[in-house]
Amino acid sequence: MAMESVVNVGVGIAAAAARRVPAGGGRVRPPSRGGFAFLSMPSAPQGVAAGLKRLTDLGVGGSLILTLAPAMLVIALIIRLKSPGPILVRQERFGRDLRPFSMLKFRSMVDGAESMLGELSHLNEAGGPLFKIRKDPRLTPVGAVLRRFSLDELPQLVNVLRGEMSLVGPRPPLPPEVEADYLRQRTRLRFPPGMTGLWQVSGRSELRYEAMIGLDYTYMRGWSPLQDIRILLRTVPAVISGKGAC
Repeated sequence: MAMESVVNVGVGIAAAAARRVPAGGGRVRPPSRGGFAFLSMPSAPQGVAAGLKRLTDLGVGGSLILTLAPAMLVIALIIRLKSPGPILVRQERFGRDLRPFSMLKFRSMVDGAESMLGELSHLNEAGGPLFKIRKDPRLTPVGAVLRRFSLDELPQLVNVLRGEMSLVGPRPPLPPEVEADYLRQRTRLRFPPGMTGLWQVSGRSELRYEAMIGLDYTYMRGWSPLQDIRILLRTVPAVISGKGAC
């Protein structure tokens, strides 16, 4: 079996994987320790299925922007009045086929929060290259509320309409996650990243890095339009409850 068709997320083929060079060039990083293995890559939606997924994104995403526009304007005004700094932040993330894009979010932290990351790295609770801590001291009072109910993520509807994200899909990784775990991130991003997914409705920030990766693989291998609808419906109570928010 061709090595490219093998996705290993354990230790066994780390050395062999490190010698592989991806089609787009660059170095392949060995997979991180722990996890599970698949003998074939999950297949991304193609043809009619891909078109249906995109039409759902455009229809539902467009409707949500129109419906939520007044609330988003109010959130923007509150952020402007309550803390200095920009209303929106643009985070570099990776999309389908490892294409970088700027993901939009309402600012929930103090201005310059990224420069404080090194001082807090020892508090990381997510494991792996993912950084998450409960009661992050960089959060503003308004930002804590936005995070609890995922309201800070509403601007990502613009990313969905642009085609950079989908409503449902794997979590969009940050550059350090791709650098540290290239093989699995490359495989995850055969699908467009999503605003929500199995990771969002199965624990959100309570999940550790390996669990998030596993849920993304589960989603991709069992993908169907009906599964996307189910996840969207499960997202509403998950967000309202605020459980697992960080």
